[in-house]
Amino acid sequence: MPRPPIYLTTPIYYVNDRPHIGHAYTSLATDVMARFCRLDGGEVFFLTGTDEHGQKVEKAAQDAGEDPQAFTDRVSQSFRDLASRMGFSNDDFIRTTEPRHKRACTALWEKLVANGQIYLGHYEGWYAVRDEAFYGPDELTERDGQKFAPSGAPVEWVREPSYFFRLGDWAEKLLAFYEAHPNFIAPATRRNEVLSFVRSGLQDLSISRTSFTWGVPVPGDPAHVMYVWLDALANYITALGYPDQEAPLWRFWPAEVHFVGKDILRFHTIYWPAFLMAADLPPPKRVFAHGWWTNEGQKISKSLGNVIDPLALIDEFGLDPLRYFLLREVPFGNDGDFSRNALIARLNGELNDGLGNLAQRTLTLIQKNCEGRLPALPGEAGGAEGAAFINVTIDPLVAEVRALISAQKFDAALGVIFAAIREANGYVTREQPWALRKTDLARMAAVLRNLHTALRVFATILQPFMPGTMAALLDQLGVPADQRDLASLDTLLAEGTALPAPSPIFAKAAVA
Repeated sequence: MPRPPIYLTTPIYYVNDRPHIGHAYTSLATDVMARFCRLDGGEVFFLTGTDEHGQKVEKAAQDAGEDPQAFTDRVSQSFRDLASRMGFSNDDFIRTTEPRHKRACTALWEKLVANGQIYLGHYEGWYAVRDEAFYGPDELTERDGQKFAPSGAPVEWVREPSYFFRLGDWAEKLLAFYEAHPNFIAPATRRNEVLSFVRSGLQDLSISRTSFTWGVPVPGDPAHVMYVWLDALANYITALGYPDQEAPLWRFWPAEVHFVGKDILRFHTIYWPAFLMAADLPPPKRVFAHGWWTNEGQKISKSLGNVIDPLALIDEFGLDPLRYFLLREVPFGNDGDFSRNALIARLNGELNDGLGNLAQRTLTLIQKNCEGRLPALPGEAGGAEGAAFINVTIDPLVAEVRALISAQKFDAALGVIFAAIREANGYVTREQPWALRKTDLARMAAVLRNLHTALRVFATILQPFMPGTMAALLDQLGVPADQRDLASLDTLLAEGTALPAPSPIFAKAAVA
């Protein structure tokens, strides 16, 4: 039976400022899952892009002395540049200022109108420009005479004409949907937050504004522009061809996972499924909300001057060590602290001393003792220890990692792989193939072939995390370019395959 197509998305990033480590983190998780699914034979569509409308962008453009379109063109390009430098494998990059997106937003609005889900009224309430969101009085705090949203953004009292979406009618339907789809919201702590919010009751949602003009005009009433979150969320279906449900890419809907930060969970798990169901469309299968990073224990902010630039880290440490660290250091879904010392420790310890050393000494021993050619399959020469190493440590690894990545447990997947790498290094130490050369050539060859087999598995399943470095390792292992997916692990390399001279795959970083 053919597997269904897999659609994975990042949030579209707001272009009021340049990209930082948080943007890189969300997209990296999406990229790793997309790469793994492709490696596993899946048909994947991976979307990222930029959110370019709204009052906050209009103000940022004014502050920069630029036309909003010129401003968004410039800042959006910086997000494209980040995707390129981080090695992301996205299939599309969407901008909400594109004509295709405005057409999709218009079609979605008209569908909601046709289904009786939108009406005209006026809105009075507390609005945070920074969040592009309204908040109830019970959600606010006050300090020095100024009211603040839960996010810390200042709010102001707003009264203006507005179109409304009948969100209040969807509370029971959403709760029924959550119950029928218990894995829709992850991690579980976030699910509990959403359930509590919806159970407390939902108010109809203001979905248009008249106090600014930088947005998608409301069909038939251009004095209004669409609420930025209705506009932004629609990007996920725009990219698949909406409203044309016969478009080739529409087969990817509903999305497998929307990856988002926890600050935009409500929009993706309450507003978005309600909009979709109200427009007779199925919601996504899963929304995963990850945590926030601090920097050496401090909250990251421009005022503190401690914003983490991922491009500078790539220049200093290399791309793949950074990719590895970001998903290894913190359980995905939790808050985490970025520490240079922790990054250096992971690079020097697990990557260089663990995997790099294993590869270097295994391949060097093959060069010196096997004429640079792949030894024969072990057979009985490997003994019970070799059979146990392969059968217990190596063979189950792909299934274990597949299950963990499917659950977005990236740190746990890397933990399982590096536990196996430690066991492989222990196997080398116990077997001492350099000594076996003098006493048992057959067993030496068997040990080296087992280690080569293990390295091939490690390099194959680590490709999504460290694509460039693992490509180099697979080259040194003599694995053809067309045999680097998971299914090809069942295709054994021939005895006598010539292997190139090994070279180190990681360089140690200087300890501060």
